Amino acid sequence: MWDWKILRPDAIAVWKDPIVKERLSWYYKVMKNELPAKFVICKKIEVEDFKGLEIDELWKIHDEKVKVFDEMLNAVKDDKIDINKIPDKNPNLLDLKVEIAYKILESCEFCERRCRVNRKEGEVGVCNVKHPNVHSYFHHYGEESPLVPSGTIFYGGCNFKCVFCQNHDISQEYPQGGVEVDAKKLALIQMELRKEGARNINHVGGDPTPNLHVILESFKYLNVNVPQLWNSNMYCSVETMRLLREVIDIWLPDLKYGNDRCAERLSLVKNYWKVVTRNIKWAHDWSDIIIRHLVLPNHLDCCTKPILKWIAKNCPRALVNIMEQYRPMFKVLKHPDKYSDINRRPSIKEMEEAYKLAKELGIVYEPVS
Repeated sequence: MWDWKILRPDAIAVWKDPIVKERLSWYYKVMKNELPAKFVICKKIEVEDFKGLEIDELWKIHDEKVKVFDEMLNAVKDDKIDINKIPDKNPNLLDLKVEIAYKILESCEFCERRCRVNRKEGEVGVCNVKHPNVHSYFHHYGEESPLVPSGTIFYGGCNFKCVFCQNHDISQEYPQGGVEVDAKKLALIQMELRKEGARNINHVGGDPTPNLHVILESFKYLNVNVPQLWNSNMYCSVETMRLLREVIDIWLPDLKYGNDRCAERLSLVKNYWKVVTRNIKWAHDWSDIIIRHLVLPNHLDCCTKPILKWIAKNCPRALVNIMEQYRPMFKVLKHPDKYSDINRRPSIKEMEEAYKLAKELGIVYEPVS
């Protein structure tokens, strides 16, 4: 295991751990510019002209080209081809993904709330994202050790309504308070972060999911090699996950709740467990992953324990960050009686019990303060 507290901010020694290096092998090689980021590979895959096609036809082409992507990805991993010698195609698989994303935007189903509003015409769903807004971007040194410095981009808006959200100002209260960005501006931000030493581009918020269309489109204009990281509550739709599969190099999902009841009460979201575990399992099977779980006070039996047991069974390659940072925030402070169960920090005893279970389950974890 590694010690996050000692290794930050430079986080160099973490890569001496063979478990970390093996489980994050793809991310590590892209980070070191030894391999291309997945979005770069997408640009090499030629697609026939798809303008004017309906979305079902677009998906059919997409699924066929994904097979080509998988073959090229395996060839890259096996050092059978030099991706730099293959010119970008026009149109390509990335262009097709962007086209599909903008089609979905007309009746938005980026997340499993499936509001089906026409966001292309300015309508707003539960996420409250009218236009993609960036509230801040910087080199983040507070993330997990293999990630820092992480080129973190905070987007406004979120499809969750967590009563304890620490970023409630940008996620729920003032999601449009940042700077509106288009794909070219977002690409410039990513290039700036990478050229100044970021190990990855960390799409977060709020949540990045409502901004899927402009994030995908930004990769068209991104001409530096950098791992793409999806830092999300993972309440994505199946369609969104299909679009992300070939462009995300490392996943950083939250697994907040061990049941639907807690999720609906504290984040106002339905069918949580089925949706989020489905997506995290896919992400684990597709690529490198670090799963986060924030321990909530009084929620060990209903959330922490079933979550850790599920991870041990379904995501054996995952690194896990068992987080103790929870503190009462936002609506918990405004309505302490209503949320009395989470109106305190997790106790030392609760954290020790979580770590003990993780160890018994064989989970590779590290507590972070």
